[in-house]
Amino acid sequence: MDNTNQKKALINSEIALFLRGLIIGKVLTLIVIGGLLWWLLKPNLLSRDSVNSSSNQSSNTLLSTASTFQTVADVPTASFNYGGSTAWASIRQLVDSQIQSARPELQLHYVDPVSGSPGSSSGIRMLLDGQLDFAQSSRPLTDEEQAMAKERGFSLEQRQVGMDGIAVVVNPSLNVSGLTVDQLQKIYLGQITNWNQVGGPNLPITPFSQQPKDADTVIFPSNSDLKKQALGSNVQYVYSTTEAVRQLSKTPGGVYYASARSVVPQCSVKALRLGQTSGQLISPYREPMVSPEQCPRQRNQLNTQAIKNRSYPIIANLSVIIKQNKGREQQIGDAYAKLLLTDQGQKAIERAGFVSVR
Repeated sequence: MDNTNQKKALINSEIALFLRGLIIGKVLTLIVIGGLLWWLLKPNLLSRDSVNSSSNQSSNTLLSTASTFQTVADVPTASFNYGGSTAWASIRQLVDSQIQSARPELQLHYVDPVSGSPGSSSGIRMLLDGQLDFAQSSRPLTDEEQAMAKERGFSLEQRQVGMDGIAVVVNPSLNVSGLTVDQLQKIYLGQITNWNQVGGPNLPITPFSQQPKDADTVIFPSNSDLKKQALGSNVQYVYSTTEAVRQLSKTPGGVYYASARSVVPQCSVKALRLGQTSGQLISPYREPMVSPEQCPRQRNQLNTQAIKNRSYPIIANLSVIIKQNKGREQQIGDAYAKLLLTDQGQKAIERAGFVSVR
């Protein structure tokens, strides 16, 4: 090998050694920098892990402390009678059965009135008379009922556990867009007697209603003078909502009001929009309305949002009526209300088609 080739080989060897050293140096530098960064960020990473762990623990705590039927204390071991609002039918079927399954020591028996139709009014009357241990109501207590309780040595408490609306239903063929609350009240007072007075056809109005003494729901506020007025002479009285719906399907000019949960899904009637003014009519069902032809494949659903935010004009509070007498009636009424107000109870009330209050 000549001198020129020896020099080239030497140079190439030196360059290779230089590059290898440079690469090794950079790798070592990156390792040092990475280790330094890890050391600096370690407290934050540990803190973040701690926060995540704490968050998970909090979530688990919330889940584990969610109230259930099992967590309610002082549930009496006995058999009790209760009754009242027909609007509560789905709660009795879906919720009360769950309560008794979870708390077998508690036995509940629904009792119909001996005379008159079942409803909030008859249930409260039976509670006052000692025939029930507690009552279910979809209307507020009246001053007269509170006064009667006081005369008998106790008081009545109404403890709200859910919400419903009061829907106005008519024959599906009736061409009326809606009513104001004032128009509805005047219809039942006999001051509006033809649908053409509220923008409908020239057709006599046939209002259906439960007897006031047995009424399940009310359209007149308890503090209103209208409540004391007699209903119109054209009002036809029915035993139950089932009977009213059946009559409406055969009466083109008929109208009825009841629990929205009970009548909105019905196929043979049409729910009307309702409002405080004619320009603010709100439907008790979720838009768009399901036509009778689509039912029962599809059914109208309760407008829970309008009820929850109280934009719907007539709200019915679902309340447990508790006899405050420091006895077994007060104990079971209080326990039953607490069961319905648990997380489990409120979810069950929603599944039954109502609006929860928690």
